Amino acid sequence: MPALLNPVLDLLMLRATVSSVERFTARMRRLRIEGEALAGLDVLPGQQVRVLVGSALTRRTYSVWRYDPSGAMELCVLDHEGDGPGARWAREAKAGDEVRLGKPEGSFTLRPDAAHHVFVGDETASVAFGAMLAALPDGSRVSGCVETATADDRLPLPHAGRLDWVLRGTVPLPEAVGRLAPAPGGIAYVAGEARTVQAVRHVLRDAGWDRRSVLTKPFWAPGKRGLE
Repeated sequence: MPALLNPVLDLLMLRATVSSVERFTARMRRLRIEGEALAGLDVLPGQQVRVLVGSALTRRTYSVWRYDPSGAMELCVLDHEGDGPGARWAREAKAGDEVRLGKPEGSFTLRPDAAHHVFVGDETASVAFGAMLAALPDGSRVSGCVETATADDRLPLPHAGRLDWVLRGTVPLPEAVGRLAPAPGGIAYVAGEARTVQAVRHVLRDAGWDRRSVLTKPFWAPGKRGLE
């Protein structure tokens, strides 16, 4: 990154440093990022940050896995196939690397007062789900379906025993939600591949869920780098 851009980037983005990188699941890396600029941020469970990757002012969006108000943030990045700038950044990131990122944003967030929390999504959604589930007290009513390619791709989610885990290629996620048949009256958080998100939303609507009670977030679509 040209040094002459630093003053401009300091006005637009936060500056931090990668403090550790570890393999978290079969295809997921956990990056811990620390810095004074990260202290005291207003972070809601489920929000995301835009990270500057590569050398051409390219940004990629990642959900926040964990946040420490003292000045640390953890991101879990799925190791996508291919050699795009986001995938390359996550593979090559190491302790000591400088990171530029925006402040946490997004409305796909936990509704803590809901009577029932239903989580439906895939690997890309499970990072946001982890932050949401961690913010719920033990007595919360939780259910849902989370799809992964293999059992080794499952993140260690809080309340994981209350979720149905689906292996991709067995039962389609919309069908799994239909079998689960969550009763209306809570909040459903549906995220992941765009067409699947739409199909799950239809399943819930047909089951009597009010559209305002179904929060959706299409994170990706086949052939596209990502969706905002």
